[in-house]
Amino acid sequence: MKNSFIMLSVFIAGILIGVFSLFPQAVMKHNADLYALYCLMLLVGIAIGSDIVTAWKLLKRLHIRIIMVPLAVIVGTYAGVSLLSLCIPSLSLKESLAVGSGFGYYSLSSILISRINSESLGMIALLSNIIRELITVIAAPVFVRFFGKLSPIVSGGATSMDTTLPIIARFSGKEYATISVFSGTILTMLVPFLVTLFAKL
Repeated sequence: MKNSFIMLSVFIAGILIGVFSLFPQAVMKHNADLYALYCLMLLVGIAIGSDIVTAWKLLKRLHIRIIMVPLAVIVGTYAGVSLLSLCIPSLSLKESLAVGSGFGYYSLSSILISRINSESLGMIALLSNIIRELITVIAAPVFVRFFGKLSPIVSGGATSMDTTLPIIARFSGKEYATISVFSGTILTMLVPFLVTLFAKL
């Protein structure tokens, strides 16, 4: 939760810096955000690659039904954002799907959407995915009580492999941590492809 507030504070600071033109324009002209995205993608690849052996062992040990967890996240998220697009006329279905495709991964999805579509939609993606993470952190015990031990993993989406993992392990149980990491890893790998797909439609 602390990390989420830090990210939100950094985002607000960025807005203020942009409004008051405190950032050197020469840096912005050289696509600094694009290079930041490249670095972020490199770090994501390193994180996934460093645990590739663990991931393969997990796939061998657990039943094939583990695939249903990230699949449930994808189906549920797309169903939710599709319904939401009907309630918000200014937000098209493809834009809603692009935002939803972040699955909680606010840093990567917001940068991709900002570059491909628009900065305003990128900001919507950032805020919606931060809120998704915060809801998971705050409401995890409620989710477990009323919807089962897999519910915080589904709610956390891509963040279930890192930032929401401690809270998931605490309330769902340590035995669910492996499923959480697997689901979060799969979703994290899919985010750049799905966000790009819907943002370019």
